[in-house]
Amino acid sequence: MSELALETTPEQQRVLEAFYYREARLLDNRQYQQWLALVDPEIQYLLPSRPNVQVDNRARGSEDMISVERELEDAESMGCPIREESYVHLMVRVERAYKVNSWSENPPARTRRIIGNVELMGRDGDQLSVVSNFHLYYARPGSDNFLYSGQRRDQLLAVEGDYRIRERVVIMDVANIELPTLGLLF
Repeated sequence: MSELALETTPEQQRVLEAFYYREARLLDNRQYQQWLALVDPEIQYLLPSRPNVQVDNRARGSEDMISVERELEDAESMGCPIREESYVHLMVRVERAYKVNSWSENPPARTRRIIGNVELMGRDGDQLSVVSNFHLYYARPGSDNFLYSGQRRDQLLAVEGDYRIRERVVIMDVANIELPTLGLLF
């Protein structure tokens, strides 16, 4: 991803950031049903695996030599993404959180998302391409605390003065997966 961010007015940037801050607040407050209202029914939610690849010495002298894109294994590559979900998958996950027999989240984890570096990368009609970074603090009573970090690459659909998440690709920064769960919503 080497494209340049688009120029935005301070008001456009404020509205875009406010959307992401609201989304983080809803997730941290476990208001998953309200969060799901921010998701477009046509969503593609992808968490590609990220194997530890060697430097490509054939590309010496260019940014391709150490490009993050070479590390990502998604649905189009030979690898297997960690998560590849649609609206139905996300809806089931949201509904599961409110079930009496949801033992994996009893007691519920405490999370705090910090969203930053929000950049508008492209605009095509009512669809926006946005990149943002995140830190997600995860605390679970009776277990260790963890810090997740990464980048989100979103396609947002402008709908009635607000946005809906049409596509989300989450690029995790972990080298070795030693985290308790990747079932979180990033």
